[in-house]
Amino acid sequence: MTYPMNPVLMELLVLALICQEDSYGYQISQKLKSVSNLKDSALYPVLRKLAEQQYVAVYDQQYQGRNRKYYKITESGRLQKENLEREWDAHIQAVQEILRSSLSEGGNDE
Repeated sequence: MTYPMNPVLMELLVLALICQEDSYGYQISQKLKSVSNLKDSALYPVLRKLAEQQYVAVYDQQYQGRNRKYYKITESGRLQKENLEREWDAHIQAVQEILRSSLSEGGNDE
């Protein structure tokens, strides 16, 4: 099952992937498909936004006679990823607390 992806989570995942290695759009979209039914066309506005905010740097590289646009994390992008990751961890913890409390209450409806 895949859950809908909000823009902030998408930004976090894209930054996390680019932190691992310089990547091009199609490569990023394929990795995101493991957690989302994201359309490729939805990714490119996020990449543009990250570049405008200087969280990623963009460069071209030749591949089989064509240029590919690669994205490389910047220091501010790394910091943004860390901030978003802390927020995500807090969110997950809050969700888990709700789930645990519903289990401990026996799921009774009052």
